[in-house]
Amino acid sequence: MNKIYKIGETDKNYPQNLLKILKHPKKLYVMGNLKILNNKSVAMVGSRDNTDYGEYYARNFSKTLSKAGITVVSGLAIGIDGICHENAMKEKGKTIAVIGSGFNNMYPPENIELAKQIIENGGAIISEYPPETEVNLSNFPIRNRIIAGLAECTIVVEAKFRSGSSITARHTFKQGKEVFCIPGRIEDKTGKGTNNLIKKGAKLLTDVNQILNVLGEQMINNKNSVVER
Repeated sequence: MNKIYKIGETDKNYPQNLLKILKHPKKLYVMGNLKILNNKSVAMVGSRDNTDYGEYYARNFSKTLSKAGITVVSGLAIGIDGICHENAMKEKGKTIAVIGSGFNNMYPPENIELAKQIIENGGAIISEYPPETEVNLSNFPIRNRIIAGLAECTIVVEAKFRSGSSITARHTFKQGKEVFCIPGRIEDKTGKGTNNLIKKGAKLLTDVNQILNVLGEQMINNKNSVVER
């Protein structure tokens, strides 16, 4: 097993963005590259039952963000999450996966190999739970506040009406940050959640440059931002 780092909120590597949110974790368990935890980053989340339409945009947007030196944050789930992690790495970019269990019981088991690849490629896996913590599905909606908290904004690629991705979007709204949604096709179940979020104030996303423009403005205003390429 890779080395597990335990960092508290006063540690220099603790993500500063997380300190800004309510109920931030007092400590984090991390495998991989501690130096990227304060990178400029974007959360990308979506349905486990993704369509080809969702896969296309998840693949292309994560690659483009990665090329620009932006770290992609997601939840290691099957579907859109995994696609975003994989394609960020294809551009030799960094990606962070936030899991809802301990490292000794990583979930889902289908993506354990992906987790290894993330670490091998200079990324990181994060959990607020001790390594021996077993899988408890009720922990996964809770961890979504961390996915939202690490990032400057959240992209929802596809989401059903009630979904974990919609929960991540709600956390993003509560944290005072912007949610961007790729509009869903009316007939697709995986479009109902994104279209509903747009009705509630999320920005309709049709061009990844919308994200880069927002981050570019923030980078100008924050000269101390860290970007590990």
